[in-house]
Amino acid sequence: MDKFTTITGIAAPMPLINIDTDMIIPKQFLKTIKRSGLGVNLFDEMRYDDDGNERPDFVLNKPQYRESEILIAGDNFGCGSSREHAPWAIKDFGIRCVIAPSFADIFFNNCFKNGILPIALPQEAVDVLMKDAEKGANARMTVDLDAQTVTTSDGESFTFEIDPFKKHCLLEGLDDIGLTMEKVGAIDSYEARTAQQRPWV
Repeated sequence: MDKFTTITGIAAPMPLINIDTDMIIPKQFLKTIKRSGLGVNLFDEMRYDDDGNERPDFVLNKPQYRESEILIAGDNFGCGSSREHAPWAIKDFGIRCVIAPSFADIFFNNCFKNGILPIALPQEAVDVLMKDAEKGANARMTVDLDAQTVTTSDGESFTFEIDPFKKHCLLEGLDDIGLTMEKVGAIDSYEARTAQQRPWV
């Protein structure tokens, strides 16, 4: 998993509440078990018309937001079914951080497992960030995980809270497999010891 340290870039404004996982990645794209290739279908029903053509008024189809790494959204982001494909699609598109007033619990935790930083901030702070994001290419926002701050293009800064263990995992690029591999020496020693003490196992 890629390490998350600091992101400075364009933030895409999506001022919708209750964006559920089916809106993030519709059910017809859940057949794959690969984490790659889903970015093209992120927000599929909002991004494309019935003929598969891009809707020019959708935020991620606008030139200034096509390579956004930060998404500013409304309350209760990631609600609905607990599909891990939702953070897969967000990450594959290139978004590394989602900021909203609140998140659905399962989606929130799935983000950390996939290298995405979900930041919950008060509505007043999100409103400021949303306005800054609406400036498009003229505004670059900075998310600093180590300092736990989000800074607007005008220099206004907001501090966010994060679980220390989750912060460590993002900073070091550790998913569940990576955490296990950190203990590979101890695991190998245990297996060798067990083979000697209980060879019948």
